Amino acid sequence: EAPDVEGMGFIRGTVARFKGGVKVPHMGWNGIEIVKDHPVFKGIENGANFYFVHSFCCKPAEEGVTTTTTQYGGDFCSSVARGRVFACQFHPEKSQKVGLRLLRNFIHLTEKT
Repeated sequence: EAPDVEGMGFIRGTVARFKGGVKVPHMGWNGIEIVKDHPVFKGIENGANFYFVHSFCCKPAEEGVTTTTTQYGGDFCSSVARGRVFACQFHPEKSQKVGLRLLRNFIHLTEKT
């Protein structure tokens, strides 16, 4: 939400605080909908629950970079990927077995490059 901050420039878009009567921060377990296949989600079911703690959500300006969405006062982008960049709003390290699976998949990807 800081218009004078450009960010890292990997993926174009904006970041905005949650609005619309939802509790902020969004904290707790919530499901993801996988909207674009990516190797970090190998062995992870659509609808799997991850742990979230955040007050802002990203809104990518680029087509095809959103890999998951999550419902919280409406759908929001909960992860993105492009090339060798992957980023998520949820906390894999706090997400028990499913989070460990995602981290393991990510490590395997880095070993291949």
